[in-house]
Amino acid sequence: MNSVSGQHRQATESSEYSRTDGDGPVKKTWKPFRFLILVFAAFVPNLAAQELPTVTISTEFGEIEIEIDTVRAPITASNFLRYVDGGFYNGGRFHRTVHPDNQPNDSIRIEVIQASINSQRSGEGFSPIPLERTNVTGIRHQDGTISMARGRPDSATSSFFICLGEQSSLDYGGFRNSDGQGFAAFGRVVRGMDVVRQIQQQPAEAQTLTPPVGILSANRVEEF
Repeated sequence: MNSVSGQHRQATESSEYSRTDGDGPVKKTWKPFRFLILVFAAFVPNLAAQELPTVTISTEFGEIEIEIDTVRAPITASNFLRYVDGGFYNGGRFHRTVHPDNQPNDSIRIEVIQASINSQRSGEGFSPIPLERTNVTGIRHQDGTISMARGRPDSATSSFFICLGEQSSLDYGGFRNSDGQGFAAFGRVVRGMDVVRQIQQQPAEAQTLTPPVGILSANRVEEF
């Protein structure tokens, strides 16, 4: 017991004092908190840089606010934001609703609503983007997830959908699309899921909303 105490005292003394002179030991100027402060100061700007942009989609039934994950799905997120910034969704519409009762021919069923840009600007869009698979991004299709509609891989442009409930069959390895590659999720609804559910419940012929639900505008939320 005494030997352990002696070792501890010796270690403490060696860490607190750097040298001795004729008048006794002189304390070191080393200050451990200085290092921590420097690390924290360097880390704070990185935290700010990681703040994700949000977009408000205003519809006939209210607003849907979406957080866009530019960190984990940078290609898909940037593509969506350039359509937003270009005003392509202003005058667009939610044209499709999918729920358990209107997909009789699908063995794997999902619940989503799907939107498209203003039809008058359909010829002005951007080139298709590479598919960012969910096994790479880690963004799963859960309640409120926003994701890109597509046919074959690497064909998504501007049409997106929002999930209602967990939709794992839309992830990589799921077979809602027979190629098993899944869809590119890139964000989540942070406000307005009540509006999403209301849109899903509107009248439809098969999966086509009749009439479609208009998108009044889609804009980035300004940060102050």
